[in-house]
Amino acid sequence: MEMVVKKQNPENGLMRWMIATVAVLFGVITIKSGGQVLFGDETYRVAAGDYVPFVLWFNFIAGFIYMIAGVGIALSEQWSVWLSLLIAASTLLLFAAFGLHIYGDGAYETRTVMAMTLRSGVWVVIFILAYRNILRRS
Repeated sequence: MEMVVKKQNPENGLMRWMIATVAVLFGVITIKSGGQVLFGDETYRVAAGDYVPFVLWFNFIAGFIYMIAGVGIALSEQWSVWLSLLIAASTLLLFAAFGLHIYGDGAYETRTVMAMTLRSGVWVVIFILAYRNILRRS
């Protein structure tokens, strides 16, 4: 019986660690900024302006999931690819719900639109790169 050893491309490992780092840092920043508004003093809420509570809570909770996905990506775990897809899809669904909130004349900040655009794009890219670097190489 012959044992087959796959050679791992060092570029895949570097890319995977870069993706993981972005995911974890994105999570830390999301938790910090959301936590300040949710649990900090009034100055943070005033500075946040017309924030949308369901968007804020979703993003705050998602920050912890971002970090879990990032660790899974760093460890080359297949489940992290599917978690990244779940994050991307749920973020896009939240963005759509936020759009309905805006359409219904709900108060909001333009920076929230920009942040949701960034979040959606980042997680779609993380999913694609994780898929290519973890699942396709398996």
